[in-house]
Amino acid sequence: MASEVGVVIHNKQVILKDYVIGSPKESDMFVTTGTIQLKLPHGSNGVLVKTLYLSCDPYMRGRMKKPLLPSFVPPFEPGKPLSGYGVAKVLDSTHPEYKEGDLVWGTTGWEEYSLIVAPVVLFKIEHTDVPLSYYTGILGMPGVTAYAGFFEICSPKKGEYVYVSAASGAVGQLVGQLAKSAGCYVVGSAGSKEKVDLLKNKFGFDEAFNYKEEPDLDAALKRYFPEGIDIYFENVGGKMLDAVLLNMRIHGRISVCGMISQYNIENPEGVHNLMMIIGKRVRMEGFVAGDYYHMYTKYLELVIPLIKEGKIIYIEDIAEGLESAPGALVGIFSGRNVGKQLVVVARE
Repeated sequence: MASEVGVVIHNKQVILKDYVIGSPKESDMFVTTGTIQLKLPHGSNGVLVKTLYLSCDPYMRGRMKKPLLPSFVPPFEPGKPLSGYGVAKVLDSTHPEYKEGDLVWGTTGWEEYSLIVAPVVLFKIEHTDVPLSYYTGILGMPGVTAYAGFFEICSPKKGEYVYVSAASGAVGQLVGQLAKSAGCYVVGSAGSKEKVDLLKNKFGFDEAFNYKEEPDLDAALKRYFPEGIDIYFENVGGKMLDAVLLNMRIHGRISVCGMISQYNIENPEGVHNLMMIIGKRVRMEGFVAGDYYHMYTKYLELVIPLIKEGKIIYIEDIAEGLESAPGALVGIFSGRNVGKQLVVVARE
């Protein structure tokens, strides 16, 4: 046991004030300081961790809503700390799979220290010769999302035409590079000139465009895909999905991991071109990363050598300190971040 284990210390936390309607604001959350005993309760089956990094992810917006419909992940509780994916160091453990000093990634509280009882989504970090922050992104949930959605659902073939929306984000930047490694032609869209330049000059996309500068998304897609789209990695939804459906090729595949354009509006936009999937025999499948965590080891075997060889580049947008977490989270819904948004809570 570490010498500090057992003492009661201050524990800074990010609290949700109340359920959120419309676009989330920093003022919907506040940072406060509570206390925590650095020792697990007797008879518990869990771990006590010190948070190092927190991940800001679009799915967290759904957890800020009043629960009206069933969801794959429970809502946050107003008045209590948020939770999400993060990287942490184990300070104390009564769980057989973890010991003091282990580095882990998975679900933790948005706080300096967290008690995780009966951890369900928690992975021991074995590869420490890459940046630990990568376990909030390319080596964490977004990485599994990109890998599973592209390879397992879309089954790419060399020479196919691939379109990635929100392509400079945590998932999109990786999907594009994986698609290039598979021999595909890849086009991405993003919301600024800076991000478009990243896609073409840093991530190696064949082409990229700023969707905010396109008055007609259907015409834009026809310009970049005159022969149509074989694979669409869906992160946006709404008008973008509607335009893509008009441009899919026969036997095209659409992998749906998010629809960020719909998260902050009360009445989601309708999809008017859904009938196109019939004649074109398009397969569209939604999924969550947790469905594919059993493939995590296989994914690491693929991606870690690519990272070390410089064949895959990953861009992070790093906010410093737990106090910056509300602003960092809110920023991803307006595209303020460039690359994977994360928060540094502590450095080992």
